[in-house]
Amino acid sequence: MPDFLPDLPTDMILAALGRVPGNELKSGKFDSPDSSSALVANAFGWFLDRAKMMPMLPGGLGQAKTVKLEAEMRFPWDGGKHPWLDVEIETDRYLIGVEHARYEPFRPAKANSFSENFDRKVWGEKMEGYTRIRRTHANGARRFSCLDDVQLVKDAYGLRTEGHRRKLRPVLLYLYAEPAAFANGREVDPAKIAAHRADIQLFGESVEGDEVAFLAIAWTDMLALWGRGKMPVAEHAARVAERFGPL
Repeated sequence: MPDFLPDLPTDMILAALGRVPGNELKSGKFDSPDSSSALVANAFGWFLDRAKMMPMLPGGLGQAKTVKLEAEMRFPWDGGKHPWLDVEIETDRYLIGVEHARYEPFRPAKANSFSENFDRKVWGEKMEGYTRIRRTHANGARRFSCLDDVQLVKDAYGLRTEGHRRKLRPVLLYLYAEPAAFANGREVDPAKIAAHRADIQLFGESVEGDEVAFLAIAWTDMLALWGRGKMPVAEHAARVAERFGPL
């Protein structure tokens, strides 16, 4: 059994993690001190059965009705791989998918690409910003040095499809950390942190006005938001910061 923070619905969290391809529980990655999955599961897992206690996100997105870990957002076709968002938050009007990054932006990038399936004309006219990023990447140009733009575009396409199914407005929330050092104590290159920030800004500007809204929040800001909430939420935020910080 992983060493979860106190007062978490562990059965619900374990069930969610068990649904995901490449189960990190079985592989042992979840117990690593630099596990991104452990951070998300412990932080957002607290809200699985307390969704209405989650402080409202900025931007007028409303009060959370449901919170889920590891939510699949299927493309408008059968077969193949579909994106799994780290967290799904549903409000009265919005479907919010959280893609999280902890140490990943500051390590060598893993290969990621688009299959020819993404060339299908199924995304509508209000996804041109995301589609331009996809086409630029597919043509061999790399605009982002630390941001996984391929994953974010896939997430947005999946959210757009699922948002239409549920008749909710889709929002892609990029939740990122800026640690001074890796879990082993090795310093994170400050230049990479700055480059990552620049990538986030460029990505946001590139997709501004598209159907899937893009919102980026630092972990420190998210925990500060939770820390201003009711006492149980604030206490949980403090426990997350103590266990996984500095973020």
